[in-house]
Amino acid sequence: MNERTIELTEISPKEFWGAQDAHLILLKKLYPRLKIVSRGSFLKIYGEEEVLDEFEKKFVRLLKYFIRYNRIDENAIERLVMDSEIPQINALDEILVHGVNGKLIKAMTQNQQKLVKYVNQNDMVFAVGPAGTGKTYTGVALAVRALKNKEVKRIILTRPAVEAGENLGFLPGDMKEKLDPYMQPLYDALRDMIPAQTLEDYIAKGVIQIAPLAFMRGRTLDNAFVILDEAQNTTHSQMKMFLTRMGKSAKFIITGDPGQIDLPRKVSSGLKEALVVLKDVEGIGMLYLDDKDIVRHKLVKRIVNAYKVLDDRENQIIDTFKKTDA
Repeated sequence: MNERTIELTEISPKEFWGAQDAHLILLKKLYPRLKIVSRGSFLKIYGEEEVLDEFEKKFVRLLKYFIRYNRIDENAIERLVMDSEIPQINALDEILVHGVNGKLIKAMTQNQQKLVKYVNQNDMVFAVGPAGTGKTYTGVALAVRALKNKEVKRIILTRPAVEAGENLGFLPGDMKEKLDPYMQPLYDALRDMIPAQTLEDYIAKGVIQIAPLAFMRGRTLDNAFVILDEAQNTTHSQMKMFLTRMGKSAKFIITGDPGQIDLPRKVSSGLKEALVVLKDVEGIGMLYLDDKDIVRHKLVKRIVNAYKVLDDRENQIIDTFKKTDA
């Protein structure tokens, strides 16, 4: 049996392996053909030469990731180990925003980095993918960066006010108070990137505007970085209305998850339609993120995949019925 020894230099082994050696346990599961033993700052690996070569290459990627971001989690480990393509880690080093309390906001996956690239190259970008892939968060970071660099004069964040199984009409307060909780994910992202008092001032002065999609009607959005979030819940007319609000020196990002549509059953998603209608339009970028980009808790990835299996089964049943009827 062949043996390799890797020394963990410049990092704390305790922090790298995580609570109760969770990261080490995960690596052992990912490489069942190897015997992996951790002793202090040294890692000993036993197994076949070919598998050892692969492990060592992937482990170096894990170390580089940890050194650059000062953290690593099980989601990142799975992504860096299981991806067939080698992530361009240097490309992920670009800091988008210096956030609150020294937090560095960066693109954390290859597709998030592609989103940065697409926004740099296009004035309008569609970013589509499941929950937790960082579509909105990365988009907000790009908007904040553009504002700080004086590339735009204002940020406009909007969502279609679709009631996802809940009735907003029964909530207390005026329209703003009813809708603010629904817009909370956008506020949360901004609070990571802009100090509280500055954010409050920006909102009071209209430099940053957060509003339901219906409030966009009739406006021309010049010199603005505009993000339409949860776009899967737009109708045909809402999507067309929004896209035609684009003014001079504007950037538009449209994000959504076609797998989480809350519209009535017979109403078509404006996002799905736009992806087909606009796919060949010059100046529009389209990016599809997937479960490899999920940066939330590791269970989110498993949940997304489980529901995908269910959706595939339902689609197969529907297709079978259609063929039978024909």
